[in-house]
Amino acid sequence: MPKFYEDKEEDGRACSGIREDFRACLLQHDCVVKEGKMPSQCLKEGHCKALQTSFFECKRSMLDNRSRFRGRKGY
Repeated sequence: MPKFYEDKEEDGRACSGIREDFRACLLQHDCVVKEGKMPSQCLKEGHCKALQTSFFECKRSMLDNRSRFRGRKGY
C-alpha cells in the first residue's frame, strides 16, 4: 500500500513513490529487523518481490520511447 503524508517533502525524482514504499518494505521486513541481515541479502531471498518488480517496471518505462505517449508506470 502506498504511504502518503501531508508534511512529507516532495521528491521530484521519477518513481519516488514506489522507491519509498520499496525501501520501507525492505527495512521493516523481519529478515532485516529480526535476523539482522543486509537488505540486499533479503532481496536475493525473494522478500518484497512485488514492489521490486513494480520499481523495475517504473524505471524501465523511463527508457521506453512509447512511454512519452503513455506516461510513466507507477505512482
